[in-house]
Amino acid sequence: MALAGLEEVQQQQAGDLSHGQTQWLELGLLIAQQPKVILLDEPTAGMTAGETRKTAQILKSLRGRHTILVVEHDMAFVRDIAERITVLHLGRVLAEGSVAEIERDARVRQAYLGSHGIASTC
Repeated sequence: MALAGLEEVQQQQAGDLSHGQTQWLELGLLIAQQPKVILLDEPTAGMTAGETRKTAQILKSLRGRHTILVVEHDMAFVRDIAERITVLHLGRVLAEGSVAEIERDARVRQAYLGSHGIASTC
């Protein structure tokens, strides 16, 4: 409960928790199993900005104890939590590196922003 920051709601039923609190509860239940690897698919989808920040804090607190693999499109969140990024495009690895390396990578910019630096509408 402490890891997930849910001490103040620990007497509530899970069904009465907010979306973010439910996500943190699920993460806490997972951590209690002491996994070596944690796989998360868009863990902040539907969260408020505050919930997203708290989720980032929780994930960063797990560093060094677990390998965490996150699939995410929210680049602000990725910048906050990532040590290493792998960018996939059309089912293949396009680039790997630090946040700074990925942000400077011309291939990533081309694939995701288009040749004029404007996001595609597709």
